[in-house]
Amino acid sequence: MTPHIPHRPPPLTPEGCGTGARFTALKLGAKLLQSTPPLRGFDAYLVGFHPAKDDPSMQMEAHHYCKVVGDDLIECVLFDGNTPEANLIGVEYIISGALFESLPEEEKDYWHPHNFEIFSGQLVAVGLPEPAEQELMRQLVNSYGKTWHTWHTGRHDLGGGDPLPYGDPHLMWSFNRDGESDPRLQESRAQAMGIDDDAIRERRQSFLDLARPQRGVDALKDRFTGTNPIPGVEDDGTTPRE
Repeated sequence: MTPHIPHRPPPLTPEGCGTGARFTALKLGAKLLQSTPPLRGFDAYLVGFHPAKDDPSMQMEAHHYCKVVGDDLIECVLFDGNTPEANLIGVEYIISGALFESLPEEEKDYWHPHNFEIFSGQLVAVGLPEPAEQELMRQLVNSYGKTWHTWHTGRHDLGGGDPLPYGDPHLMWSFNRDGESDPRLQESRAQAMGIDDDAIRERRQSFLDLARPQRGVDALKDRFTGTNPIPGVEDDGTTPRE
């Protein structure tokens, strides 16, 4: 049985988005005659939050649709919602800690750590049964992500997005301490999607013993004030500061 996932419409409708007859023939022909093999398998659904590495005040909700390529690599396409109107805003590659260690040193600065997202409860696999979601998050401990957003469509609670994809892509990062993310982000998602953040955080403490220090935890430390570390999230001592 397909689980019920609360609808989360996008925060923005793009310019020039009226529907008419212009591409009707293309859509009908593609549906009848073409196939889309590369899109098969993008069916794991995760919701989290991303700040821009060069401007951490730019924060947004990101809906990930992911394909498991192998034990060490997951590929995700990112949207600003989970309805048919959602806008494509970027991509994320997720790799294991072991694969991260094999990267060239200069490449590692593009990859953000995931342990705070997991142990804080910010990253959620909405719709999965609790045991399956718990096991998925356990497998993601010590992993890293490389995320590019090509379109800032704003926030569900505040708006403020660009009507079309403007400018250069933004390398996105992870939050790594309580107090870094705007609490209104999480409150808005929790209310709209029925997510109990405190209960999720509490459940995930059961696999804290798996956590190892990660590069990148302190990358944005100096860009925030009044923050607090949480168990399971520790910098490995090799992180360049922004």
